[in-house]
Amino acid sequence: MNGRSAPETVRSMTGYAQARSEQNGWSLRVSLRSVNHRFLDVRVRIPEGFEALEPRMRQLVRERVHRGHVDLTLHLEVSRSAGLLIDRKLAAGYLLAIEELRQEFNLAPEPHLGALLRLPGVVTSAASSGPLPAIFEDEELEQLGAQVSACLEEALRRLDEMRQEEGRSLVRGMRALVKSIGDETARLEKISEQSRLVYAQRLNIRLQELLGTLPLDPLRVAQEAAVLAERADVSEELARLRSHVDQFDRLIREAGEIGKKLDFLLQEMQREANTLLSKTPGLGQQGLDMTELGLQIKADIEKLREQVQNVE
Repeated sequence: MNGRSAPETVRSMTGYAQARSEQNGWSLRVSLRSVNHRFLDVRVRIPEGFEALEPRMRQLVRERVHRGHVDLTLHLEVSRSAGLLIDRKLAAGYLLAIEELRQEFNLAPEPHLGALLRLPGVVTSAASSGPLPAIFEDEELEQLGAQVSACLEEALRRLDEMRQEEGRSLVRGMRALVKSIGDETARLEKISEQSRLVYAQRLNIRLQELLGTLPLDPLRVAQEAAVLAERADVSEELARLRSHVDQFDRLIREAGEIGKKLDFLLQEMQREANTLLSKTPGLGQQGLDMTELGLQIKADIEKLREQVQNVE
């Protein structure tokens, strides 16, 4: 061991795993299923009478999973290798009840051992994987708790492996979409430069026509022209969009718990795309080209959102 922690990776919130254990007279299986959720939500299903095991099980899940809805199910039965299990406390209860009945009704003789062993729950046969004992010694429950914890830790390890593999697949898809948005943004930047020149020329010609026929204040006209030109300028939106795209790309390379950060960046990217599209009307063919690219960016952002919803 070199003391270095494992490198962070992007994890999907979707996964499934299970682990089994058979020892100390118990056969158990732990199943884990996780899906996407805004926060960490753990649901535990365990056999009745074993509720004392639940707090430790929840703690182990929270140590390994930080976001998502997790269903944890514990299956328990008597191990086939356990031979016969005798519930001594239950047998003592039967004997006490029989003795009370014998004295009350003056019955004889005393109960036979064979009859006592045939009473429900006194002896559990491994061959039949019989009912779970209802009463435990503290030491028995402690041993079972340790066995359950070890089995759950193995299931969590397998779940984490699957979530990491799903995460790697998500990253591949997100990188392709981020590259597509980056390429579309670059094309928009070029068209935007051309559209500003064309718009300025058209505006200048139109203003000259108006100045030649109407008594307008040249300074006021120049101010209005500047306002109109600024309304059609998308350079700031494109700069912010480019910045968000670069941030998104850095985050998925750094990995870790990045789902909420990615979701926030997508909201900002969507806002810039909407503002950009609101400025494209009236820019002629360049405006149509920009609209087409803007709509494609919005479509790619929506695809990214679907994938980000599953990132831890």
